[in-house]
Amino acid sequence: MEKQVIISIGRQYGSAGHEIGRLLAEKLDIELLDRNLFDEIGKIKNIDTNDLQKYDEVPRKKLFSRTVRGYSNSPEENVAELQFALLKSKAYDGDSFVVVGRCSDELFQGMPGFISFFILGDEEEKIKRIMDVRGMDSKKAKQAIERHDKKRKQYHDYFCKKSKWGDAKSYDLCVNSSRLGIEGTVNLLYDYVMEMQKK
Repeated sequence: MEKQVIISIGRQYGSAGHEIGRLLAEKLDIELLDRNLFDEIGKIKNIDTNDLQKYDEVPRKKLFSRTVRGYSNSPEENVAELQFALLKSKAYDGDSFVVVGRCSDELFQGMPGFISFFILGDEEEKIKRIMDVRGMDSKKAKQAIERHDKKRKQYHDYFCKKSKWGDAKSYDLCVNSSRLGIEGTVNLLYDYVMEMQKK
């Protein structure tokens, strides 16, 4: 990329948002950041991050956590802050990347070269995808969608004060991946990014 670009991908569960983010990163030849952030955190902090991954994109449990003098005993909050700090560091270093979730739609708001997308999908298509990918029946797939989306919304809306998860006003572009399919959606987002690079 000629200019730095930071792309945020928010997504509904089952919309193929993660796969779309991965393919978009490949097409743009830039890094994809998601759970692999833990590998970098582990190297920087010299810690084993395997136990931390269970707190990834999980909302803080208010009843079991407290903050004293700016320090929280919430593992969910501490894991989120570690990821936010690493993402900001990469952005300030001039890196270009696609980041899936992790409140990135608000984290980089106002930075030059920042673009935020939200991927949604038709209910039937999302259920079918989860059934195929996770080997679930339709009832369990629907429950999984509701559970994951509820968790993502709680996580996002706890850490983000200016935007709401899934609210079209919070993103540059919202796309229903059921309309164009995965490849078509990737191509649409790629074209959008390339147009923005011209500005």
